[in-house]
Amino acid sequence: MFKQNVITLNSIKKDFTIKDLENISGIKAHTIRIWEKRYNLLSPERSESNIRHYSHQNLQKLLNIVLLNNNDHKISKIAEMSEDSIIVNARELAFQKAVNDEAINSFKLSMFQFDKILFNNTYNKLLHKKTFRDIFKEVFIPFLEHIGLLWQTDTLLPAHEHFISNLISQKIQINTEKLQYSVCETGKTYVLFLPENEIHDLGLLYLNYELVLRGHHTVYLGQSLPLNNLNYFFDGNQEICFVTSMTVQPYDDKVLEYFNEIDEILKESKHSLIAIGKKAIDVRGHKFQSKISLHPTVTELLKVL
Repeated sequence: MFKQNVITLNSIKKDFTIKDLENISGIKAHTIRIWEKRYNLLSPERSESNIRHYSHQNLQKLLNIVLLNNNDHKISKIAEMSEDSIIVNARELAFQKAVNDEAINSFKLSMFQFDKILFNNTYNKLLHKKTFRDIFKEVFIPFLEHIGLLWQTDTLLPAHEHFISNLISQKIQINTEKLQYSVCETGKTYVLFLPENEIHDLGLLYLNYELVLRGHHTVYLGQSLPLNNLNYFFDGNQEICFVTSMTVQPYDDKVLEYFNEIDEILKESKHSLIAIGKKAIDVRGHKFQSKISLHPTVTELLKVL
């Protein structure tokens, strides 16, 4: 079962191993130990078996230290700063430096600190230098890929992922709304939806933005849609291209069955389906009767759309 359904805010991860800190910060465990020993920058607790455990405050401090150190602050000088000075200096730097790697680190920091102000300031700084499309492709996509790795290593919790995903989702929707009046009549409507119990919608939201940007008419249905709801779109004469994205649903042993059901729905019509994600690629060798195209990522789809 998908973890988000059972983990609450009360279970936000409070203890991190040194491996967790390495995964999140990008700093080798050996270096973290040196900073800890030589400069007393972090103060982990130790278990009965002498294993280090770092608090959420330690993690936040390390991310601030890394941000300062990557921008010409020597570790020895950072060690002389008070706790408050490290936070203030890192925050000021995060506001000033908002290009790619620095921005990703700032977004990471905002996620772990639940800091919406830092997120928005970093985003607005990027907007002075890049278009929204560039921000999404050059900053948000690498950032989200890193979040995926943190999720896989059990370093990230749902509260963090939900917080940052909602902020990014807001930016996509705001930028899509600005384009709504530029839609052209192309004779085809794109209907975007996620399978039942699928809630990872950032990729699909961004694809909706790209389609609207290109002048297409779209209908965005969002998360967790039962397939029988698509029947409504068969009543008119408009050609429909259904678009779905699969991250965790359907389960692996149900994927082919899901596609066969869609194939049955579409085979007597002029309509088509675009499916995105690793689960879609898993059925690439299967022959369908209807127009079904499969793509590993939104980025790959956009190259051929």
